[in-house]
Amino acid sequence: MKYLFLLFVLFTQSCNSQNSNLPKVDKEKQQAIIDEHLTNCATKYNYNYAMDKWQECLDKGLEKDSTIAYLWQQKAMPLFKARKYEAGMVFLDKAVKYDEARWLDYRAFIKCIFAKTYKEAIVDFEKCKARVGNSYVMDHSYDFHIALSYLQLNDFKKAESIFKKDTDEQAKKHGEAHHLDLFYYGISLHEQQKFKEAITVFDRALKQYPQFSDVKYYKALAMYRNDESKEVTDALFKEAKADLEAGYTINEDQIYYEMYPYQIEKLKNR
Repeated sequence: MKYLFLLFVLFTQSCNSQNSNLPKVDKEKQQAIIDEHLTNCATKYNYNYAMDKWQECLDKGLEKDSTIAYLWQQKAMPLFKARKYEAGMVFLDKAVKYDEARWLDYRAFIKCIFAKTYKEAIVDFEKCKARVGNSYVMDHSYDFHIALSYLQLNDFKKAESIFKKDTDEQAKKHGEAHHLDLFYYGISLHEQQKFKEAITVFDRALKQYPQFSDVKYYKALAMYRNDESKEVTDALFKEAKADLEAGYTINEDQIYYEMYPYQIEKLKNR
């Protein structure tokens, strides 16, 4: 009993020693710095053509307190939009260092959609899942992004398995899964030459978003590969082309900065 008590004391001292090494956060003081150097300084400039001014404001705030994760994230954000991924990641890593709970899933999202470092994205998302379960970032589940990463790594079977589980869970909770999740689920099937199954999933996406040009295009390809009527596949291809020209494509906010996997840019007449 005495031995167990000694172990408890040593463990407690060790934890207290580790905690004492962490920076103590004065939230009110940090918010005042954010207000002064982000809200009332950086946001007065458009980082698209005055990146130096934007960064200068944030740097002055970080000179006062280098542990403000939000300022590090705001330094990183416009660099990702400018496709300067490695430069931005240096700052985003700092944001995660000082506030992992808030910024780890955001970094995972950036790695998946922007930087396209899919293996690293999976590692970050799995860490997020271990902490809070299959939560959401940028309107999509962690599992959606993990499956998308496997899709881009050509591990189609793994991607299919995760997409199926995730879309089944969404359908159970909400009546149907998100049309983008279904699009990529269908793609994972299409890549394995499971054309009939892919067409079925693509139809589920089109019930929600009837003008989804990317889905119509890949559905037409699946129908063609499945030896369906040339007249029918050609008609669907023409629909996809018309919808794309009308602007109906993947409708995520990030498409203004990044092409999404399997997104079609333009279609030529067949």
